[in-house]
Amino acid sequence: MSINAQFPKWRSRRLRRTNAIRRLVSETQISVNDFVAPLFVREDIKEPQQISSLPGVYQHTLESLKLEVDSLRKLGIPGVILFGIPKSKDEFGSGAWDPDGIVQLALKDLKENFGDDMTLIADLCVDEYTNHGHCGVLSPDGTVDNDATLEIYNQIALAQADAGADICAPSGMMDGQVSSIRNALDSSSHTQTIILAYSAKYASSLYGPFRDAVDVIIKDGGDRRGYQQDYANLREALTEIKADISEGADIVMVKPALSYLDVIAKARAEVEVPIAAYHVSGEYSMVKAAEANGWLDGESVMMEHLLSIKRAGADIILTYAAKQAAEILQD
Repeated sequence: MSINAQFPKWRSRRLRRTNAIRRLVSETQISVNDFVAPLFVREDIKEPQQISSLPGVYQHTLESLKLEVDSLRKLGIPGVILFGIPKSKDEFGSGAWDPDGIVQLALKDLKENFGDDMTLIADLCVDEYTNHGHCGVLSPDGTVDNDATLEIYNQIALAQADAGADICAPSGMMDGQVSSIRNALDSSSHTQTIILAYSAKYASSLYGPFRDAVDVIIKDGGDRRGYQQDYANLREALTEIKADISEGADIVMVKPALSYLDVIAKARAEVEVPIAAYHVSGEYSMVKAAEANGWLDGESVMMEHLLSIKRAGADIILTYAAKQAAEILQD
């Protein structure tokens, strides 16, 4: 008996022999349809500003944001998620629900220019807008007041939906946020507005470049471990995910992505709704920094990372590499 017939492992070797064969039998496919590009729009600038810790990513003006969204649309990317940087901040983050706030103005402009050709997602939180950097209203003892924050989230959701958001994406990890927002939207004739819940958002150390991008400094050196997920816990994440679905979430998210592939995979096995994963700023910037130092092939590693997120079970990948990945896939 020949060794080829005796050992089935040779079959795998045959199926890896050429690039065309590998493509033909590939178990996981990634495409531009999987990507959402996070974009930043700032109120007090006249030209786009490069974010030093996020190479290739900018704080945009309304005009440059429109040009960037158009370029993403032409590459076939189906969606963007918007984060705003206001000119001034206050203790409540009132710019987040101001009809003339920067994200609401951006949503109106983009919806007017691109209609349904682009899915417009609005991050729903107040950390970019508060002078203390937390994701909600603070109690006198300095902790986040969950229920008072929900009232604010409802106002933000309505402002975003009125401005043209297709999807509201609550990211504050407040208990009951999905139910509260769903009720507010439905009561104001926004029954078609989708909720993408940051259901398993971990208290990660990988958010640093993002905080640079939105000028967030958490008051008194504080952190968000009181309301974001403990990165030691998987079962807790699944409880949060299922709770958000029961409250009306249309899509759920795991954030970050690469350090939490097990969470994505477990969630995919247990729930039926679409799962998004956020390939966060630190995950992106580490590759860019290593590439700049000549330590690795940045393009290859970035695509490997994105494919691993898809392989774990994510249907949607939010990534700062969306444009670069789309260009690679086009070639």
